[in-house]
Amino acid sequence: MQPVFIYCYDAWCGWCYGFSPVMQKINARYHTQFHIEVLSGGMILPEKPVSIKASAAYIQGAYKNVETLTGIKFGEDYLWHIFHPEESDWFPNSEKPAIALSIFKEIFPDRQIAFIADLQHALFKEGRDLTDNEAYRHLLEKYSIDADPFFEKLNSEVFKEKAYYDFTLCKQLKVTGYPQLLLQNGETHFYLLAKGYTDFETLDERIASVLEEIKIKGVT
Repeated sequence: MQPVFIYCYDAWCGWCYGFSPVMQKINARYHTQFHIEVLSGGMILPEKPVSIKASAAYIQGAYKNVETLTGIKFGEDYLWHIFHPEESDWFPNSEKPAIALSIFKEIFPDRQIAFIADLQHALFKEGRDLTDNEAYRHLLEKYSIDADPFFEKLNSEVFKEKAYYDFTLCKQLKVTGYPQLLLQNGETHFYLLAKGYTDFETLDERIASVLEEIKIKGVT
């Protein structure tokens, strides 16, 4: 079995947004040698809808930490909802973006990192609500995906089950926070490469060390 990168993330995770440029660099460096499989974590799955008001106060401070450490910037349209939670109509939920990713993985399995980067840009930079079907329409145009079949799948039980399967895999991998990157070598052997934000240089060194350990040649 060829080693596989497994990236556990959540669309609503601000630290994953900060980690996105790092993963894009990792993808650019290694995509010709290894497949990168993205798993949605299901970070926000309330039994009943919960308003952004519940987390806004925390995010008001936390987003600055993400910006300081990662250098990424959150957009004004996103931050409006964070600083005006009483006026916001957002009820964050991880389900729909996870279903969208499951659909995309079926169409473009080798472009998963690009898609989730665009997905998080749509949320955290452009302020698009990922629980709204229309938040995905501009991405369909970018990737030349037919809208009608996509939206039909977005509301289907088949792809909902695929999304929840990803949530289950993350639990089986004992992922308790995001982002997290692993390298799978064989059916049951996993190397933890990143747990939380990790800069590219550090992560690349870890990957090189692991690849040397499992005697993968000709990668660097």
